[in-house]
Amino acid sequence: MGLRLLTTAETSNEADDGLITTEELAKMLRVDPSTIRRWRTVEPVQGPPFIPLSERVIMYSIEDVRTWLASRRVTPEAA
Repeated sequence: MGLRLLTTAETSNEADDGLITTEELAKMLRVDPSTIRRWRTVEPVQGPPFIPLSERVIMYSIEDVRTWLASRRVTPEAA
């Protein structure tokens, strides 16, 4: 079972601009939204880059998430 990133159309109608919410990212990564929130608040900050639109509204770019995931990829030959 591999990780399959949802397409923009699959995540939400609001994601038409390539942005997703914390909850959508959590669903995509199959983790609890509290995990995503913790990544943003720990020092050093972890997880994919995020866009704070306001104090309470945080968005993620689908492309940033894909780039972040690719950077975390471990190939057995290189490990």
